Amino acid sequence: MSQLSEQELVRREKLKKLRALGINPYPADLYPVSHTSKQIKEQFEEGKDVTIAGRLMMVKVQGKASFAQLQDAEGKIQVYFNRDEICTGEDKTKYNEIFKKLLDFGDFIGIEGDLFTTKVGEKSVRVKDFKLLSKALKPLPLPKEKDGVVFDAFTDPEQRYRQRYADLVVNPHVKNVFVKRTKLFNAMRQFFNDAGYFEVETPVLQPIPGGAAARPFITHHNALDVPLYMRIANELYLKRLIVGGFDGVYEFSKNFRNEGMDRTHNPEFTAMEIYVSYKDYNWMMDFCERLLEHCAMAVNGTTKATFGKHEVDFKAPYARVTMADSIKEFTGFDITGKTKDDIRKAAIDMGIEVDATM
Repeated sequence: MSQLSEQELVRREKLKKLRALGINPYPADLYPVSHTSKQIKEQFEEGKDVTIAGRLMMVKVQGKASFAQLQDAEGKIQVYFNRDEICTGEDKTKYNEIFKKLLDFGDFIGIEGDLFTTKVGEKSVRVKDFKLLSKALKPLPLPKEKDGVVFDAFTDPEQRYRQRYADLVVNPHVKNVFVKRTKLFNAMRQFFNDAGYFEVETPVLQPIPGGAAARPFITHHNALDVPLYMRIANELYLKRLIVGGFDGVYEFSKNFRNEGMDRTHNPEFTAMEIYVSYKDYNWMMDFCERLLEHCAMAVNGTTKATFGKHEVDFKAPYARVTMADSIKEFTGFDITGKTKDDIRKAAIDMGIEVDATM
């Protein structure tokens, strides 16, 4: 077991103190959230009672009053803590001890309060009561900002990919990728279903790995005493369904390939394959054009998207270009009627790296 950091030890001490005060730091009770931060901002009504929940991300303590920032799945909202409004009696423990001393950045808390606008015009929640919903024992890698300059930002690529959960908390814009992925899958499903095709599930464990040329992961079925392979593709099983009489089937499949990996290649990945009867490749080109345009509108609200420095418009139809014409357009070399040696020499003359397998 790795040694705990000083902050982790401090948080565990706070955990003990919370329990000593009779507070369950991990209640399994329902918390009746009424609004998200986004709903509050979009449907703001001065004085309206709300119940919200999220992570405590920032606190500015100013004696008997404090401002804090609460982050939920939809964004952030400012909350205002006033000692005498939270602790209406003589006992001020909830504010002086629990809020000021035992809560940390990253803790999940629930808040009951009403809406108000600060003197600088920020929509906020005035806290009437709060409840600890989950104590965070590991500190978040929160960036610091001073005079408009950000310090200690969580930007290391390896850390971000290995700790996706932390990346999502401290870099909220990353969540957009997850949201758009879900929108994309939903848009594809809607498009296929509206066309009358069926979503199916095919075996992940297969006696023979087929449908692609790749090294599989191997496991063993104890009851049957036979080797099985994690699928490298779902093609062959989908085609069997077409043989069985379906006019069109598709699947979002988890595939596994026991090969090299980098930032854009993972041993486990998601693929979508669709097979349709009685069509040809010209029909499939039309179908894919309409699919891409539909998905672009569903995900981004426009057919245009930016990739690096390039703007791409998914509005159908697209140009239809042969491989030979494309090579000629971009290199000036016409491969029609040329031998392999002719093409290899042309590639070398253009500074393109080639080897004996090409």
